[in-house]
Amino acid sequence: MSFVDPRNQPSAAFIEGVRRRFPIEPEMDRVLTRKMQHRAGPGYSPLSLPTIVEGLQRLIASNIGGSFTVSNARWLTGGASKIQVAFDLEWNGAADGGRCLTPMVLRMEPPESVVETSRLREFEILKTMSGVVPVPPCYWVDHEGAFLPYPALVYGFVTGVAKPTKQASTQVTGIGLNYGPDLRVKLGHQFLSQLGRIHTVPANVIGGLQHFSPAMVGSNEAVVRQVNWWRRVWEEDRAEEEPLMTAAGNWLTRNAPVIDHVSIVHGDARGGNVLFNEENGQITAWLDWELAYLGDRHQDIAWSMINAFRHMSENGRDELIGGFFPETQYLELYEQGSGLKIDRKRLAYYQVLVSFMSVSICLGTGYRVARNGKTHQDVVCAWLSMISYGIMEQMRQTLEEYA
Repeated sequence: MSFVDPRNQPSAAFIEGVRRRFPIEPEMDRVLTRKMQHRAGPGYSPLSLPTIVEGLQRLIASNIGGSFTVSNARWLTGGASKIQVAFDLEWNGAADGGRCLTPMVLRMEPPESVVETSRLREFEILKTMSGVVPVPPCYWVDHEGAFLPYPALVYGFVTGVAKPTKQASTQVTGIGLNYGPDLRVKLGHQFLSQLGRIHTVPANVIGGLQHFSPAMVGSNEAVVRQVNWWRRVWEEDRAEEEPLMTAAGNWLTRNAPVIDHVSIVHGDARGGNVLFNEENGQITAWLDWELAYLGDRHQDIAWSMINAFRHMSENGRDELIGGFFPETQYLELYEQGSGLKIDRKRLAYYQVLVSFMSVSICLGTGYRVARNGKTHQDVVCAWLSMISYGIMEQMRQTLEEYA
């Protein structure tokens, strides 16, 4: 009798069992449940640009009146998560109602992504952050894939680069990113200042987010939900048991700290997820908001401090956090810009959490979607599985020091 992997062909009972064990935010529960319900379905098949343009036209027509033309559709490279297509829209979208040509981007899921997230949440958070930090203008969302092959959103095309054009690097997801001595100072100050703005968005604005569960000062409920999110992903996607992941997941649940200030957490705040003008060193856009949630600012700081996003300075003396500044300077600049303090013990907790999260993504989901042929980035996802053991070692060291 052949073995049937319950994670490749999950039964209703398996799905329901994981949902009960790890309660999470309703919108994320919808997304992850949908993922598991579709898992036994077909894998990724290449999509033609005409097919995508046809879906785009249906989505746009459902949202605007008047004539329009989609042109210059082309694939965008980069990223391990979503399918992206750039295009130009000729429409009556100008402020005065006149005809204009607007560069836009379609961001669409594959059958399964290395991070399964909500286009509704990403759309909403991009709208909310407009005017707080540079973000692309957001236009339309197809959160159920009613018009396009898979759930998607459309936002404006922003000029800029994610890394210096002269940098010779084949790495992905910002790993090994080196801005160089001049750019790193300009970008680092902006990055930390703008991260502080994200973390201090007023409570009345945060309260208007419809697809995000609230967080409360003095409670750890939102933190436990965040831990449950990644424990659930690990349980749904892992290839085998990893005792360290079990121990870390239990420790994170038991030791979840209360929140002292409710922030919008970007969830993937790091070099590589901001575009910048290479000539003047100005940040032009913050990207990849799909992991955003309401919680504790320390998670963003801990994420940006992951070992893989660091490198040594040219003189070999300083380890540069996020490719920007030495750790003490990095944290001091954040505190000065945000007016919020960094609690070292709380930061250590979130360093364990972001390592757990990274392993769940890379070794859990990265393995599963590559093995099952569910993504256009199967080679990248398989590579991410490989680097997971270094992340696990960072998690082990932090646990050993602080547990």
